[in-house]
Parts: sequence; C-alpha cells; structure tokens
Amino acid sequence: MRAALDAWHMGRVIAAYRTHPHHGRPLRQETVAAWIGITQPQLSRIENGPPITDLDRLTQWARLLCIPPERLWFQVQRQRAARPPVPAPALEPALVSLAARAVPTAPGDAAAMAAWRTVDAQIGGAHLYATVTSYLRDRLSPRLFGGRGGEGAGVFTAAAALTEMAGWMAHDAGHDIQAERHFARARDLSGIGDDSHLRVHVLASLAHLAHHRAQPDDAIGYAIQGQQELTAGPSHPELAARLWALQARGHASAGRSRETRALLCRAETALQSVHGAAPSPWVSSFDAGSLAGDAARCMWQLGDLPAAQHHAQRVLELRPVGRTRSRAFGQLTLAGVLIERGELEQACTVAADVLHTTGSLGSYLVIQQLRDLRDRLYPHRATACARDFLDHLAEALRQREWLYQLTTDITQPRTSPAP
Repeated sequence: MRAALDAWHMGRVIAAYRTHPHHGRPLRQETVAAWIGITQPQLSRIENGPPITDLDRLTQWARLLCIPPERLWFQVQRQRAARPPVPAPALEPALVSLAARAVPTAPGDAAAMAAWRTVDAQIGGAHLYATVTSYLRDRLSPRLFGGRGGEGAGVFTAAAALTEMAGWMAHDAGHDIQAERHFARARDLSGIGDDSHLRVHVLASLAHLAHHRAQPDDAIGYAIQGQQELTAGPSHPELAARLWALQARGHASAGRSRETRALLCRAETALQSVHGAAPSPWVSSFDAGSLAGDAARCMWQLGDLPAAQHHAQRVLELRPVGRTRSRAFGQLTLAGVLIERGELEQACTVAADVLHTTGSLGSYLVIQQLRDLRDRLYPHRATACARDFLDHLAEALRQREWLYQLTTDITQPRTSPAP
C-alpha cells in the first residue's frame, strides 16, 4: 500500500486495497467498482492504465477508501458545508484488523467475552460474528463433547454465554432467524450450566428479539418467565430492571400508558437496589442509560413526545463516545421525535452526527433505523434542511449497503458453529 501511494497512482492504491489481507480474501473488481458506480472493465483500466490526474476522481477515491490526507499526493477538495464527508463504512482496515484479532491474549472464556463486548460496542456485531462462532466451534465445542476433566458445568455456562453473544451479533447483522437459534441453544446450555442469572439473561434476550419482530405478547411472556426464575435465586438489580423495561415496551406497543409508566418506575427502583451476590461475569450490564433508551421508545410509542425527547437526550448524556452503537440508537430516536415535533433543522443536525460517527460501524440495525428516519423525513423534503440531508443520507446509505453486504459475506463462518 505504501509503495502504491508513493507511486502517485490511484489505480495501484485501489488494487493494493482490494488484495489487502485484512479483508480475509481479495475483493473482486466488480464489487469495488460498484461502490463508486462504474463497471469492472473501467476499474481494471484504472488499476492497470496510466495514473488518474482528474482531481475530482482522485478525491472521490480518497474519500471512499478513507486514505489519510497526509498520505496523499494531492489536496482533497473541500465539500459544501451542507454535505459533510461520509467516512467509508464497514471495511476501514484498522477496524477490520481489530475485529480479526479480538481474541485476547489473557486466558479464559470470560476474558474473551469481555474483550469482544468492548470491541462490539465500537464496531458492531457484523465484524465480530465469524470470530465468535469460530471460537465456539474450535475452542469450546471440543471441551463440551470431548470430556476435558475438571471443567464440569462451567464449560456449559461459558458456551451458553458465548452462544448468546453470537445471537446478539447475528441480530445486529440483520439475521434474526439465526439469532433466535443461537438464543434457543443458549437457553438449553444454560440449563446445564451453573449460573442461574445467565439463564434469565438469555430469556431477556429472547424477549428483546420478540419485540424487534413485532411479537409483544411473546416478549412479555419471556420477561415474566425471567422474573419468576429470578426470584428463586440471589437478587440481581440490573436483570430485574431489564425485565421490567421489556414488559413496559410490550405494554407501550399496545398503547397501555398506565401499565407502561408503572413498569418503568419499577425498573428505575430496581436499579437502585443492591446485588444479592457477586454479579455474574456472563451477564451484560443494564444501567440508567439502557433504561433511558427503553423509556424513550416507550414514550414515543405512547405519543408523549416531550418525555421521549427527555429520555433520548438522557441516553446521550450517559453514553460515552466509545459506545458508538448505543449512542447512535439514542440519537436516531431523538431525531425521529424531533421530526414529529416539527423541529426539522435540529433533527437533521442530530442525524448528520450519526452518519459522521458510525461510518465504520458494522450494524444492520443502525442501517435499518437510518432507513426509517429517511421515511419519516421524506414528507418534509420541500424544506431546505430536509432536502439537503436526504441527499446526503441517500449517498451514505448506498455506500453502507454495498459495503455491508460485502462485509457480511466476508465475515460469515465457513461452517456452522457446533454449539
């Protein structure tokens, strides 16, 4: 790549990018050509012909490949303020490298899970799914069925937790059927394991997925079952709060305001309680920021726009910049509420920040919410700020959808994971 840049030949830079080992396998010319709307023969001529000298075309490729300005041999043209540059999503080499090397050097399944949680919050589940399922297949499955002595039920607990994590990554990648299978396996494995809180955690994940699939009654059922199982063991305030919030979401989807608000109050009270035992390392956290996100969705469904806006803004106050995906969800909820309140300019400003900060996030759920935002904003396209942002969003979605399809193709495991 350095040699190609030093040669001042964009075609060689593109070829070096396509064949870089971070991608797992070379990217086809047809795929890369589609990113910029040209044909495969045209890209072949760019790679193998004389250097491009047209500044507009050079700038277009530099932005698409996220080449640092200090590495370029030309000055990138400035874009209009209304159309800020969109970072190339999904395949920024440093992030793909991070995903590929996410298995930690510290021993132990819990250490692996902690490392993946940290990386997942920054780059999304699509980048990590293959890594996690490979770990399940290659490192955990032989211990489940190979009879390594001394591990006992603990290995089933680890398998359940990591299978549940794989389910969330499949869900984030837009594969809900696959996610449901992972969650079902995790529930079965947790019944053999030695962590009662983990089983409740898996039931909460099933409830979340049911909400996403517009099955609120099933979601409420899973959450109630989780509450019943939770009362049989040591208290876990975060799990209890999550289950109350999941029930609240089910009632909100049915327009039951009183029940929704009461359940959200119970969730808030639960978060102020203390753990009855040391928290399980396998159960992911549910904090005030998580509850604020659920409350914002509930209030939006109930039509209480001021309350929805308050809770969405609370998410952004509580979520650090490193929590890219959860901040994006909060911002997109806020933007949707602002559109309904007629505050279009502020909504477009919030949404533009999402595009700027999530360029390398491998999350189909974020793409889906961006499409929903586009549909909400489209009736207001006669307004200048809405029209400019919709143009910008259309370009960003085209890039993300192309690159997302490529990323999920690259990161799918070669064989199905055993657990």
